[in-house]
This record gives sequence, structure tokens and C-alpha cells, in this order.
Amino acid sequence: MPSNNLLKPLKHYFGFDSFKGRQEEVIRHLLDGNDCFVLMPTGGGKSLCYQLPSLIMPGTAIVISPLIALMKNQVDVINGISEHNGVAHCLNSSMNRGAIDQVKADIKAGITKLLYMAPESLQKEEYINFLKSVKVSFFAVDEAHCISEWGHDFRPEYRRIRPIVNIIGRAPIIALTATATEKVRTDIKKNLDISDCKDFMSSFNRPSLYYEVRSKSSDIDKQIIRFIKQHPGKSGIVYCLSRKKVEELAEVLIANDIKAAAYHAGLDNAVRNQTQDDFLMERIDVICATIAFGMGIDKPDVRFVIHYDIPKSLEGYYQETGRAGRDGGEGICIAFYSQKDLQKLEKFMDNKSVVEQDIGKLLLQETAAYAESSICRRKMLLKYFGEDYPYDNCDNCDNCKHPKKRIEATEGLEYILRAVLTLKESFKTNYVIDFVKGRKTDDIESHKHHQLENFGCGAKLNDKLWNPIVREAIIEGFIRKDIESFGNLKVTEAGNKWLEDPSQFYVTEDNTFTEDVESSPASGALDPTLFAMLKGLRRTEAEKHGVQPYIVFQEPSLEQMATMYPTTLQELTNIQGVGQGKAKRYGQPFCDLIKQYCEENDILRPQDLRVKSVAKNSMQKLKIVQCIDRKMPLNEICSSLGIKYGDLLTELEAIVYSGTRLDLNYYVEDIMDEEQIDDIYGYFSEADSDSLDDAISEFGGDYSDDDIRLIRILYISENAN
Repeated sequence: MPSNNLLKPLKHYFGFDSFKGRQEEVIRHLLDGNDCFVLMPTGGGKSLCYQLPSLIMPGTAIVISPLIALMKNQVDVINGISEHNGVAHCLNSSMNRGAIDQVKADIKAGITKLLYMAPESLQKEEYINFLKSVKVSFFAVDEAHCISEWGHDFRPEYRRIRPIVNIIGRAPIIALTATATEKVRTDIKKNLDISDCKDFMSSFNRPSLYYEVRSKSSDIDKQIIRFIKQHPGKSGIVYCLSRKKVEELAEVLIANDIKAAAYHAGLDNAVRNQTQDDFLMERIDVICATIAFGMGIDKPDVRFVIHYDIPKSLEGYYQETGRAGRDGGEGICIAFYSQKDLQKLEKFMDNKSVVEQDIGKLLLQETAAYAESSICRRKMLLKYFGEDYPYDNCDNCDNCKHPKKRIEATEGLEYILRAVLTLKESFKTNYVIDFVKGRKTDDIESHKHHQLENFGCGAKLNDKLWNPIVREAIIEGFIRKDIESFGNLKVTEAGNKWLEDPSQFYVTEDNTFTEDVESSPASGALDPTLFAMLKGLRRTEAEKHGVQPYIVFQEPSLEQMATMYPTTLQELTNIQGVGQGKAKRYGQPFCDLIKQYCEENDILRPQDLRVKSVAKNSMQKLKIVQCIDRKMPLNEICSSLGIKYGDLLTELEAIVYSGTRLDLNYYVEDIMDEEQIDDIYGYFSEADSDSLDDAISEFGGDYSDDDIRLIRILYISENAN
């Protein structure tokens, strides 16, 4: 098919004048009837690779997708670009018989070109028999990493796709994913029996994304609230590992006047769909979610992704951060890390098989290495996926923005490489490091490796250098981790050559993470623009007073000022290295500059942020608030929560008295006339107290107790909050 023939349907259906990346190559390959494997980062345009050919080819394309929410979003997109309803459909467990029959009829009539199905639905005998009777143009396996046990979201049902495809009838297969290591890619193709297919792989680099890892300290909620308030009106996702934490955090954000909602698989389908729509339509700004949210969601302007808990794998982390800045614009990715979270995740694996535990622990080790390392985060991420990043400093991650001093470690690298060879390349990182350090662990003694000549060869070197040496040796290509043996270290050809002719080798010490304390001023929140302005002012003041700049204020003091934003001399004395005398002598110009900067840039200072806390057991209140935000009638809220109307009013009273404003006018105006509302409302506006008994007595039975309570709630909400 000539190029212009493909551009015509591209323009007709999607409104694009040209293809992105390797899309056209993939589409042509599929149109020719060939299997293919497509790896494109989130936002790279994977969906178009099967959507456009499905609209061109005869028959119906079957898209196997893991989430109902993802299907709904994709179906809406395709039907939205078509003149006819039914061009895209889905079949899933949430549908009734009438809807299923309509889908089948549209497919039989040749209307439906794309049919989305979960792997579980594909296995149903009813659907298999039906699909055998229609022409299937091709099978698209979306989120194909779910096939592999080495992937970050393994789904056993995905491993039965190939046998079912064989039953339905042979057609081309296109497997697509946004994230997969070499091991995962091999696993996917082997399981789908397309090992000889052509691979279409794009770069994993997302230049517009900023990566940062922070210590997970006791004020994490405060840090997140501060960050969101410093980015008002911007869309973002906060990922948590547990459903409970998702709900608790959403509740905290709502209590602090942030338009947020919770999303996880345990919520009712209708609630999840409504939350997703609210996010897409910008009725809410922030989603607190488990990893279930975001897969395939076509929202290009997500501006930040925060990981409340460190993810279980770098693949999961990469895919989730990839939901930010899909339009090529700003995307800030912040992850909170603690050793305790790592230990919890390891403990969760106790009930799994030995192989699953080995895989899970290796994936966790890679995530920990990413968090703790001081190397360019972009370089580490790309290396993990088998791609080399040619620069040492990307200038768009915390490690590159605030680089640490490089330390010469040539001797240490030699010890590590020789140790790996001595141990016959049969052990993992921790074992090799223990061997080099001379630690007689039970494992080492059982192998009698403590008797080898170079045991303890690096005992005199700094302990903090060993992990960085191994990590940077892997990035430089001197060592590789063997996946088949769950991470045993192997010396590469380049490593052997280096041993023959060593050259200087440098590393940076790992980041250190403190836990269960208030975040320190050096926790990554430094304002680089203000810092540069303060340094300029220090130079001017030093010249004016005839002293060196460090006499005015030392650099750590300026860094803390650019983090804490002190605007008075009293606040300035809370800065490290600034006493009363120094504040009085030099401080006023600095306070004036910071104050002006905060006003001009609408800075929310840490000391100005007062976080409202919420009770841990008040999830029901959160759900009530969300329902009222959606203008759901109170009787329907009672039904959905399984509570009585009087109990709902009690909850509403607690909510408004705690300081949350609720817009109940939509319901009140529907059940009461204007005169009744004004009568009760007027009473509370003039009464000396909000006593319900007094109000009931005043009206002498003219209104029901519940109506009086409802208007009192409305009055308190509108006038006290």
C-alpha cells in the first residue's frame, strides 16, 4: 500500500497528518499478515498501531486487554472518531445479556472493527464458539508484559491466549507493551509462539520527565499536599500499594481542599468509571490509585506522578511514571523510598513459590538500586531496559541537578571483577561484596570461600563504595546480571579487557535515606532559582561590607533559605548557621528578597502550610463527600452505602462541623419548596444557637425533624466553612 494511501485513513479517522516514530512500519507489517512485537514507551502511540489497521482490514480485530476501565476508555475513543456507533465494542463480565447480544449482532453485521476482551472473557466457551464463526482480522495483545512472570503485572490468564487463538482460528498476532526487559520480551514471544516475529522497539527515553526520589519520612502527607498546592489546577496521580492507603490519602487531600478521589479495584464499577471520567473531564485534579489506574488512559496532560510507596519493580515504576507528560510537556515524577517498605514487600512474598520469591526479590533489588544510587536516574532506567544513555548528566533528575562528588574507585573495581571470576560467576551482588569485604557469613563458610586467597581483599576500602562500584560497573558494561540465574554477576568481555589494561574508574557514594523524621531542608525541595538569586545578593552584600561572601552567609545557609523561605529576621534565625547577630547585621536584604520572590511566584512556604488531618476510620465520610460532589440524591447515597437516612444526616453533620463545605442545594431544592427552605434557613441565621431541640420546638411540628436537620447542615456548610 503506497504511503499516501495510509496517510489518507490516518487523516480521515484520527486527524493526523503524519505517523509517529515507527507506527507506519508496524502497521504495514501487520497489514501484510505478519506477527510482530511492539515496544513503545507510554505516550509513544502504541494503540494506533492496531486501531488503524483494524479500521482498514476486513473482519474484526480482537484486542486482549487487562482492565475493564482501559477497555471503556479505548472504546469511547474509537467510537468518538467514527460516524457510526458500534465500530468498537467490548465484552466483559460487567455486561448484561442484552448488551452482549447487541455486540454479537454488530460484529455479525460487519459494523464492529475492534472488539476489546479481557483474557478471562476470551476463555469462555460461549465467546470462543462465537468468534470461530466470524472473520478475525488479527489479535492484539495489549499490555503484553502481563504474560511474563518476570513482568511487573503478571496475569496467569494471559498465558492461555495462544491455545485459544489456535482454537478460534489462525490470524496475525501483534503484542504490545510500554515496558519490557530482554527477559520479558523473550518470555512474551515464546508464550505467544511468535518467537521469529519482527520486533519494533522505540527508545525508552522520555526527556521531558523529571525523576526524583525522596526519603519517606513521617511528614510525607504534608510534603505531598505542599507539592500539589504548589502546582494548582494541574492533573496528577499518586500511586499507593494498598487500597487502604489509597482511600486514606484521598481523604486527607480532600480535607485539605484538593480536588481528589480514590481509585482501586475494590470500588464499585460505577464509582471507578465515574472517577475516571471526572479525571478525564478535569472535574478532579488528583487521583489516588493502586497500579490499576492509568493503563491505556488517554490523558496527555498529567503533570505529575507521585509514588507514595516504592514500586515492586522498575518496569512498574517506568510504566506508571510514563503516564505523566504524554504530550511532551512537563512531567514531574517523585518517588518516596524507605528500607521499611522494601522489607514489607519482601515479606509479602513469603507465601509464594521459591521461583516467584527469587524473581520478586531480584526485581526489588533493582528498584532499591535505582532509589539509592547517585548516578543519573535516566541513565539507570534506560540501562535496565537494555538501552545506553550517552550522557553522564541529563540535567533533569535530582541526582543530576545536585550531583555528588566523584570518588576514585579503580582499586575497588579490580577487587570486584577478580572476586566475581574467583567465585566462578555463580553468586549475586551481596555475596560478592561480603567476599571482598571479608565477612565470614554462614553462606561463605559453607562454600569454604573464606579460605580463598583474595577473600577480604577490599577490607580496608570504604564500605559505602561497594554497591556503587557494582552498579556503575554494570552501566559501563564491565559486569552483567544473569537473569536466568536470578542475578548472578558475570564479567563481560569488556570487563576482562579492563582487567588486562585498567584505566581510572570513578563512582559516587549512594544516597542516604532517613526515616520517621520530619523531612530535612536538604530533602530535594531546594529552589534553584531563588538559590542563585541569594548567591548574587550575598556577593553584593559582601562587597558592600568589604568581607568575603562566606562571611555573610555560608552556602549551606543559603541552601536552607532557598528551601524554607524565611521572610522575617526571627524566621531567619531558624536557619542553620544564622544567629541573632548575623541576622541583624546581614539578614534584612535577604528577607526582603525572599519575601518579594514568594509573592511574585505564589510560593507556598513550608511554615505557612497547615495540614488538616482526618480520622483513620472515616472512609464512609469520604465516600459521602464524593457522592455529593457528583450531586447524587441522598436517598441513593443511603442505598449505595447501606445506611439509614438519619444516619446519613449524622455523618453530614460531622462533616460540615469539622470544616468541610458541602453543596447540598441540588438536593434540598428538589425535595422542598423555596418558602420552606427560606423559613428554616432564616431561623438558623437569627437563632442564638444551633440547637436542634430549640428549632424543633420553634416550628411546632410544621417540618419534620429530618428536614430541619438538613437545612441546619446546609446553613452550617455555607456560613461556617
